Amino acid sequence: MEKRKLEIMTINIQIENLKCGGCASTIKKGLLGLNGVNEVNVDVEKSIVSITSENENLEKIKEKLSKLGYPEVGDKNTIVQKAKSFVSCAVGRIES
Repeated sequence: MEKRKLEIMTINIQIENLKCGGCASTIKKGLLGLNGVNEVNVDVEKSIVSITSENENLEKIKEKLSKLGYPEVGDKNTIVQKAKSFVSCAVGRIES
């Protein structure tokens, strides 16, 4: 039985609606819950999320960010996503 070698990669995604450390905390918690995601770093000033992952799950990562209210720059940024980002910002502040 042949074992597949896991390729560890780092992905950088520039996102919308990132305001503070509370937002960053929510993003980290949400993405670390995804299978294969090892590390998440958030640059609040540049609105960039860096994800180190064991597999190519870029679409799942982007989908999760969007559901949290932080879509990738260039994707739809609806009023619902903006509202979600405000809520997750507040929750992130409380939990951190």
